[in-house]
Amino acid sequence: MAEMMDVALQPGVPDIPDKLYFKIGEVSELLGVEPYVLRYWETEFTVLSPKKSGTGHRLYRRKDVELLLRIKHLLYEKKFTIEGARLSLQAEARAPKPRAAKRLQQDLFSDDLLPNIRRELAEILQLLK
Repeated sequence: MAEMMDVALQPGVPDIPDKLYFKIGEVSELLGVEPYVLRYWETEFTVLSPKKSGTGHRLYRRKDVELLLRIKHLLYEKKFTIEGARLSLQAEARAPKPRAAKRLQQDLFSDDLLPNIRRELAEILQLLK
């Protein structure tokens, strides 16, 4: 799972310019696929939903481009089927984030919090006696 999150950091993956929105041609060039492939993926992966301009042109955000990079990695390099890639992305979305769990653990066992926990447990023990 963690390797899926780091697809954009792998060597050979293009740098994503620092922009708010990308046109389909720009995204197509970044990913090295034709625009019709991007439109097809949009129909197959419901999590992919670029905004549309007033004239109907697709406007992809950075998170859309990162998602497209993950989709391309799954389909072209990992050789997943469309269904397999869809299931993998869904499982990734449902999986707990390891950073959040580690942060929670750090917060829970910080030096400031432990004395409070001990004090409260001692109070509970006194109530039970």
